[in-house]
Amino acid sequence: MEKLKRNSLLGFGGLLVLLFMSPLYIVVTNSFKSQKGIVIDALGLPFGEYFRPENYIQAFEELRFVRSFINSLAITVSATVIIIIFASMAAWMLVRSKSKFSGVLFMVFAAAMLIPFQSVMLPLINLMGKLNMLHPVGLVFMYLGFGSSLSIILYHGFIKGIPKELEEAAVIDGCNTFQVFWYIVFPLLKPITVTVSILNAMWIWNDFLLPQLVINKPEWHTIPLRMFYFFGQYSKKWFLALPGLVIAMIPIVIFYIFMQKHIVKGVTQGSIK
Repeated sequence: MEKLKRNSLLGFGGLLVLLFMSPLYIVVTNSFKSQKGIVIDALGLPFGEYFRPENYIQAFEELRFVRSFINSLAITVSATVIIIIFASMAAWMLVRSKSKFSGVLFMVFAAAMLIPFQSVMLPLINLMGKLNMLHPVGLVFMYLGFGSSLSIILYHGFIKGIPKELEEAAVIDGCNTFQVFWYIVFPLLKPITVTVSILNAMWIWNDFLLPQLVINKPEWHTIPLRMFYFFGQYSKKWFLALPGLVIAMIPIVIFYIFMQKHIVKGVTQGSIK
């Protein structure tokens, strides 16, 4: 009976894998085909005259991938690092400051997660336009605002498990508030910092709506924004659009694969702690 149940679960899991991997298979296999090959057999493997690996070279040039990659990388890294710094410091002070104000402020951060972005995007863009901040630096500033709530909540829950005696011992040894946080508290936040960085990096890297509203110059385009215009230009030329899509996915897939072991390690450390 147990063996039958296990085999059933394995079979069901295999079907789910096929279901979720089938779109990726279609995109990758068709990215190596000519336009005629895609139309004739969209599910088959690329062979013979329909096999066109040069699609990637042409799409790479048309996508201007290097410039878009640098823009996305700069915005993602800057916004993620700033969110980590501000959210961790804010969460630490909210945990250690036992007052009604800190409790109310934490609830404000939690309530901010319930506000849909669509309800504030037009007033936000109007305000940022008046402040002359419709550029990548302004975009990073807005990511700090939208990403802080969840990050503070995650840090807040983790910091509660850190013994306050460690900080008191550091103060006795002569550390000021800044040194206590950076030399004592922040290193202990590594497991949750990895989680926060992954969540924010993947969200910011793949975000399309906010960059579309903020960035108005082609030289500032991120990869999702560039892909939007690329598909608009080559929506009927799938032999270029699909390689462009694969190229756009590669960096974040590599990042996730590389960080996956850190996710498992962080969860393990958190549970032991």
